[in-house]
Amino acid sequence: MKRIVLLGPPGAGKGTQATGISQKYGIPHISTGDIFRANVKEGTPLGKKAKEYMDQGLLVPDSLVCDLVEDRLSQPDCENGYLLDGFPRTVFQAERLDSFLGCASSELCVVDIEVRPEALLPRLTGRRVCIKCGAPYHVLTKPTRVPGVCDICGGLVVQRADDSEETVMNRLKVYDSSTAPLIDYYGDGRLIRIDGEKAPDEVFADITSAVGE
Repeated sequence: MKRIVLLGPPGAGKGTQATGISQKYGIPHISTGDIFRANVKEGTPLGKKAKEYMDQGLLVPDSLVCDLVEDRLSQPDCENGYLLDGFPRTVFQAERLDSFLGCASSELCVVDIEVRPEALLPRLTGRRVCIKCGAPYHVLTKPTRVPGVCDICGGLVVQRADDSEETVMNRLKVYDSSTAPLIDYYGDGRLIRIDGEKAPDEVFADITSAVGE
């Protein structure tokens, strides 16, 4: 059984690696965003509580986030393990997760994909998206055939507001400040540090080698 937590700054490639990890180990990829949307859509009691905060533009409190995640981890498809993406984000959440897991908390694999800020900036600021069909592009690694025009539908391809350099730098600072305590918290032998500046297939090989079969 693999219980994995995936950490890493915006642009570190967590989405790509999460897909591969989930497939390799046959475990569900669980993100807090997906949990929120599912509960709100289904109108569950927890979803209704979360929606009250979201509708006001407020952060969902740690305790409610933990309740939602614990409910998700109690589902049948998590019996043989899972990959957590976006949780925990704080030491409080990490402590709640350990309490939920009990003695199994020692078996948790916390994978931190490390990428220097100066390497992340071009990754994030170079991202582009089609406003019509949502197809993703990148000015360096996946440019459109015709500048500013989607290869798929011909729609306008633009930079998202949250991918501007100023916004990206702020996101990275927020991540650093919130994640540093988690790195220390899991520095009890459960943390696996991975060089995220290698090619994606090399990063994946390093992760699976460290996590094991």
